[in-house]
Amino acid sequence: MAVGPFARLLAQIVVPVVAVLARALPAAYAQALQNARKAGVDAAEASAPVFGKRISRSEALQVLNLTEEELAANPEAVQKQFERYFAANDVSKGGSFYLQSKIYRAHELLMEFQKEKRQEEQESQSKQEQSK
Repeated sequence: MAVGPFARLLAQIVVPVVAVLARALPAAYAQALQNARKAGVDAAEASAPVFGKRISRSEALQVLNLTEEELAANPEAVQKQFERYFAANDVSKGGSFYLQSKIYRAHELLMEFQKEKRQEEQESQSKQEQSK
């Protein structure tokens, strides 16, 4: 007999909590996407899972303390900044493994970008030579 009132009390608590969560979670997700759009992140990147997500190019530039202009003027700056910050955050010297991994991923992304850019330039040059 005691189970009946307990079950009713439990139902009276659970049902409103579920109703609130059913409204709050989609609203919070929509707000997060809206904030991401304001920050310049597209919806697909914002809704991507956190684990295994690549960093953005702008974040990679921030991590290595570079600007677009510095990157265009001196492609070796990426390697120079990588070596400097990676060594400064060496775990054996009391550095941070998290920061070291961020620096490594930033270096990896920017080097990949530079490689793609060089390939595009070579392709455009070969197309120009073929058209002559």
